[in-house]
Amino acid sequence: MAATVLFSFLAGLAFHRRFFGATLLFYIEVASLVMPSVVVSLGIGSMFEILGIERTWWSSALGAHLTWTLPFGLLIMLAVFNRFNPAYEEAARDLGARGWQTIRYVVVPIIAPSLVGVALFGFTLSYDEIARTSQSVGALNTLPLELEAMQTNATTPVIYALGAMTTGLSLLVIGACLLGVVAVRGRREIRFGRGQGSVRTVCT
Repeated sequence: MAATVLFSFLAGLAFHRRFFGATLLFYIEVASLVMPSVVVSLGIGSMFEILGIERTWWSSALGAHLTWTLPFGLLIMLAVFNRFNPAYEEAARDLGARGWQTIRYVVVPIIAPSLVGVALFGFTLSYDEIARTSQSVGALNTLPLELEAMQTNATTPVIYALGAMTTGLSLLVIGACLLGVVAVRGRREIRFGRGQGSVRTVCT
């Protein structure tokens, strides 16, 4: 989820400013959505085996999951930056802000709700992705793989307990993200209300 938010945001900034080969890179990125997940994960796992690199959740499995979550995050960021008004960035530069200051204090606060949406996409798409994980994670199993293995044997209460826990965790993450959006919107309304009051005071 964190990697999807970070890479999607950086890719959105890059495509927003245009660069050579952007169209080709976009098609390559979206192509992973068309390819079957088993083929992609099997190719990534085989590449790590050929190179002699151990397959783990933070290397091969992370790359396999990013081929699934990153295109969705990139599409969201492209839609957000297509509606983004560049006048805000120009105003920040006119006031003396540097590039990183413009991104931190202007761009990120404006698109923060969209970043929350990218995080939710990354979490929900990656959390139960079994096909890509099974071919690339290596020796250790993730929780969805353990649940799948339990279903092949006799049913035990552990499956229902884990199902309840994972459902609760999913609702907790979604609720936390929604509360974050509400908090950001409330802060914006407070600041906007103060600005209106000051303008009215000056006008009167």
